[in-house]
Amino acid sequence: MYRLALKMLFANRAKYVMLLSGLTFATLLMTQQAGVFVGILSWTQGNLQNMRARIWVVDPKVEQVNEVKPMRDTDVSRVRTVNGVAWAVPLYWGLLQARLVDGTFKAIQLVGLDNATMVGRPGKMIAGRIEDLRIPNAVIIDDLAVERLSRGRARPIGIGDTFEMNDKEARVVGVCKTEKSFFGYPYIFSTYEQALDFAPKTRKMLSFILAEPAPGWTPEQTAERIRIETGLGAYTEAAFGDSTVKWFFRNTGIPISFGMTIILGFIVGIAVAGQTFYSFVLENLRHIGALKAMGAGDGLLARMVLLQAFAAGLIGYGIGLLLTVIVGSMFLRKGMPPFALPWQIPVGTAGAILVICLFAALLGIRRVRRLEPAIVFRG
Repeated sequence: MYRLALKMLFANRAKYVMLLSGLTFATLLMTQQAGVFVGILSWTQGNLQNMRARIWVVDPKVEQVNEVKPMRDTDVSRVRTVNGVAWAVPLYWGLLQARLVDGTFKAIQLVGLDNATMVGRPGKMIAGRIEDLRIPNAVIIDDLAVERLSRGRARPIGIGDTFEMNDKEARVVGVCKTEKSFFGYPYIFSTYEQALDFAPKTRKMLSFILAEPAPGWTPEQTAERIRIETGLGAYTEAAFGDSTVKWFFRNTGIPISFGMTIILGFIVGIAVAGQTFYSFVLENLRHIGALKAMGAGDGLLARMVLLQAFAAGLIGYGIGLLLTVIVGSMFLRKGMPPFALPWQIPVGTAGAILVICLFAALLGIRRVRRLEPAIVFRG
């Protein structure tokens, strides 16, 4: 009987293709939009991913990692004296304009690392050595900077080439790999003192303080002591990431925009699948009535309808997920828009498709239960 149910489903080509199309589109829309949303959230934490530190100390008004309220240089010494702090180093981060050889400007993110420890250094070097940053006017650029700063050059910018920042010459001594940030600008790394020389002068220049808990202390305990003893803001890396995500949820329309699109995909799936499957059941009432007249009970017929709905849902979900992976791969190659597909997204989409199929099946089952076997004998 179950094989007969599948034959009935596949035999009605028009309804089957329409049902499959609706479920595939719903899967693609929900999964792809959720993947882009997660990708954007990962970009909001680009600074955390590229400048790893267990504790981030900031101005007490700072709520997320892309926000900078400069502190006094003496705050580094204050943090170093806190009980539970093994060491603390300064970090500069700011948005500057790089002048290209053709006279145009490109926005960049300048990161100044502590001269002695190089804490916050890029995780992966493609060319050059991190130690060469100690050479005067030296910088390390990331792979995105190679693309952006090569405009007007006969060949891509590389080690030994120069460009200008704030009317000062910067010489490339290395190329690194970084994760993209929310602003989408390339990263330029230098030493802290050199970054202060590149950047426009202001009364306060210190952006962040990166710290490490002393042996026997957890990052959470050390961060709490820093907040109590200095009055500054202090976050563990995980807490700073969570605070950043919450800030974007509270202060931007990004979650609402993507959430509405995902909900729209769910509604479209319910509308198309429900209407199409109900129409499919109506067209097969004579066959279902014949089975009922031959003794098939409502329970067996209901299971047959459920099998038809979930079979179409499984195939539609598989095709939609495959299309999502293909589209996501294209996004990753181009670098825009951001895209990530953690396992929670396909599982969540599968649950949504399951609900859609269940709704469609219940519509069909409701009609089947009300069906009189005598319909077979009507003209």
